[in-house]
Amino acid sequence: MTAPLMKNDSSMAIEVGYELRFRCPQPTPMVVMLNIHDSRASDIIAPDRVTPTPSVPVTTFRDAFGNLCSLVVAPQGEICLTSNAVVADSGNPDPSMPWLEQRPVEVLPRDALLFLLGSRYCETDVLSETAWQLFGNTPTGWRRVQAICDFVHRHITFGYGLSSETKTAAQAFQDRQGVCRDFTHLAVTFCRCMNIPARYCTGYLSDIGQPPPYSPMDFAAWFEAYIGDGWYTFDPRNNQPRIGRILIARGRDAADVALTTSFGSSKLESFRVWTAERGA
Repeated sequence: MTAPLMKNDSSMAIEVGYELRFRCPQPTPMVVMLNIHDSRASDIIAPDRVTPTPSVPVTTFRDAFGNLCSLVVAPQGEICLTSNAVVADSGNPDPSMPWLEQRPVEVLPRDALLFLLGSRYCETDVLSETAWQLFGNTPTGWRRVQAICDFVHRHITFGYGLSSETKTAAQAFQDRQGVCRDFTHLAVTFCRCMNIPARYCTGYLSDIGQPPPYSPMDFAAWFEAYIGDGWYTFDPRNNQPRIGRILIARGRDAADVALTTSFGSSKLESFRVWTAERGA
């Protein structure tokens, strides 16, 4: 694991946003999950409103996990969804607390138990034996979650085009390649197999504090594990504490936090995401 990043004057403002262009052969309902999560509501300086062009009504609602969703009916032809927000951030890297211990299943918060179960992309039944063989002798608690992240980081080769929308954790384990969602699905599955609640997260992740060259900007996937008395961030794709991580949504796996879901035919024609320190 790479040493944590250090900053001196750490507080900052981060500009985040996106531009998504779709083409639909007929009017098509779409649910989009692109708003910054309520856990960062007090940090929002300029709001992140979903703005469709051409203008159509936007209806907001909460899903079963409390994520903010927007429903639009895309007209026939092209629709562009955009947003640009500014978020205050501490500028500190993700915390590292290796002394935290795992809690027994029987004393976990009841709402954490859901995140011990298998789900669409996280086949705990398929990978349970493998998980215990790999991690049964590792130190418990935070250190076990980190051992899982270290393994996944080494095991999977990252590359755009090395995944698919249907690839599961077991498939990623087998073919050893994928994108950040595959790293996350595999680590989440191993954690659940080891009786550690783990939930999938998606959001913005900047290159603040990272050396160039920089990859094309995209939405990122990571996860949170319940260790000690709370949920903590882990990122098997990057496998180091990062600065400027801004959550959009949480769920059991990627199926629960799809950024866009079209109820009819639609084609994504262009996709652009940005996140950077304001004034940098």
